[in-house]
Amino acid sequence: MNVNILTTPPLALKMLIRKADTHKGMYGNVAIIGGAPGMIGAALLAGRAALHLGAGRVHIGLLKSKIAVDFMQPELMMNSPQRLINNDLITHLLIGPGLSQSRKAKYLISESLNSSKSLIIDADGLNIIANNSKLQRTLKHRQAETIITPHPAEAARLLNCELANIQSNRQSAVIQLFKTYQCGVILKGHNTLIMASGDIIHQNTSGNSALSNAGQGDVLGGIILSLWAQGLSLINASCSGVFLHGQAADLWRTHNANRIGLTASQVIELAKSALNNFILPTID
Repeated sequence: MNVNILTTPPLALKMLIRKADTHKGMYGNVAIIGGAPGMIGAALLAGRAALHLGAGRVHIGLLKSKIAVDFMQPELMMNSPQRLINNDLITHLLIGPGLSQSRKAKYLISESLNSSKSLIIDADGLNIIANNSKLQRTLKHRQAETIITPHPAEAARLLNCELANIQSNRQSAVIQLFKTYQCGVILKGHNTLIMASGDIIHQNTSGNSALSNAGQGDVLGGIILSLWAQGLSLINASCSGVFLHGQAADLWRTHNANRIGLTASQVIELAKSALNNFILPTID
């Protein structure tokens, strides 16, 4: 198995430089499904990340909420989850941030898996699948491009093993996840591993312990969703998103050495800076 060490994002990221005559419809029409009561912030973080990393239109489908607008980010469009899954204009879907494991959440996972949309599955979306053999089979045989983004504990549930087994051999774990579910895999953690084909594992080198707090996975999902919908391949969007997310924390640490307190909300702006500095570096 070949291992590609990521010390920079893929050069394909530079294809996101925009020509003069373009419009929002050319940069992705994406949706985030999640945000059960008590966890609405997770879906909003993912949506804000997708918006700031360049997606043309970003929709949010909250499971149960009277929120009609995100006053901190009014560009986000609110709708019901089912309508978003059924909306043919939406091509890329992220399900899982703040989803919960309710009956409605399980129904929405099933509907998403049976849709023709490019799909990212995270958080409780993965926990639901781990406990349902029918959904596991649906994921394995899904025709549209799909990527799962487990942290080590979620990976252990998906493989029905102990957490120690995942952490003792992370490369073996990401290979097993890829083979078991027949889709792209991002195994999060220190030196995140990415796999979307059977012959290469990509290992990230950016990031640090400042990312050890709530909401970071939601932001990462939104970043990858945005880059993917703007035209990058699944593997280039995944590698770029993981690298930029880590680099955001590295940028923060350059001014806050060994300090704590970096929030997921702050990472969004830092990741946007990392993206723009890579595709259009300033000349001193």
